[in-house]
Amino acid sequence: MGTTEIFLLAMLIILTLPWLVWRLGGIDYYAPLVVVQIIAGVLLGPGILGRAYPEYYRFVFNPQVTGALNGIAWWSIMIFVMIAGVELDLKQAWAHRRESLVTASLALGTPLACGCAAALAMLGVIEGAWKGGHAADWQFVLGVGMSCAVTALPILILLMEKLEILRAPIGQRILRYASLDDVAIWGVLALILLDWTRVGRQLGFLLGFAVAAWLARKMMARLDERDRWPAALIWLAACAFGADWSGLHFMVGAFLAGVVMDAHWFDRARMDGLRHNLLLTLMPVYFLSTGLRTGWEGGGAAVFLAAGLLLAASVAGKLGGVHLAGRILGWGPGEASVIGWLLQTKALIMIIFSNILLDKGIITSATFTALLLMAIASTMLTTPVVAPKLRRVLQLVGKAG
Repeated sequence: MGTTEIFLLAMLIILTLPWLVWRLGGIDYYAPLVVVQIIAGVLLGPGILGRAYPEYYRFVFNPQVTGALNGIAWWSIMIFVMIAGVELDLKQAWAHRRESLVTASLALGTPLACGCAAALAMLGVIEGAWKGGHAADWQFVLGVGMSCAVTALPILILLMEKLEILRAPIGQRILRYASLDDVAIWGVLALILLDWTRVGRQLGFLLGFAVAAWLARKMMARLDERDRWPAALIWLAACAFGADWSGLHFMVGAFLAGVVMDAHWFDRARMDGLRHNLLLTLMPVYFLSTGLRTGWEGGGAAVFLAAGLLLAASVAGKLGGVHLAGRILGWGPGEASVIGWLLQTKALIMIIFSNILLDKGIITSATFTALLLMAIASTMLTTPVVAPKLRRVLQLVGKAG
């Protein structure tokens, strides 16, 4: 077969296998399709398929096909991250700033501390298995800690839509907390990636971006809505190029490109449609390419133990921080538990975050695999745990009303 035929064979596998498992298996209650696609990516990666059928793996996922898949994955995830930046509503967070800042700080800081403690424990066992070759200890510890603190805003929106609370007051509160944490996450990532040998270039990019963003906002505000979409993609490509050239990462540029644009510039229905179409058509390739990067160099058992440790740190830290916020702010019975479990959802954003850490040599593929397993488990736990808790909270609210 030629490269085109093998590429199409890979696409056939990527699109067919997860959908059949998700639809025929009836597992939508536990996991949205995107989570099944991530799991499929892990199964099709070198640690599972590559080890069981090495010749078949090398035939389908040869360097030419992998390069083509990576190109699709890069562009799709850049658009996705830009949309996440556009949809951040910091004005609402500011309008409820005391509640939002207290909750967001504790919801981020507590799991960050727990995750950092878990990362320090990992450094003490199987030396060289977890920390990447280009990382200082503090970069590894902070990177893994922040991975435990991440909330996946796009997946959170999908889960709240399924639970029918996205437009409800509690859903809007959760979005405010997650939005503030999203900004902090990308700020910490920029700190981790700061390269002192290229600090002049990175500072130059940030200064240039500030000027360019001011000009871009002026221009976008004057354009018709139909012209803002192509202009936004041009702006995205320029920001991603500048960030990657400076040594930060093209994902940082993609997020910055989105966060300086106002959501009201774009039609909400079209924005939602673009996000859903990305998830349907292009993002499965990103999930597959993520799976192709998994590794088990620390030993399969060690990777699973590390994933369990990180899951415990992530869930316990998030729930502990949110419960503390609930006590400070005087929330009603059960609210902290519902909010904490929803905010501990990982999946997409954590996978993007850990992909960047792997790209920059901060973590190894074994650590990446442990983080990926943690993200899958945390996301699959969310709906079964939250649904009964949410019913009780809504019943209490109804009785109080």
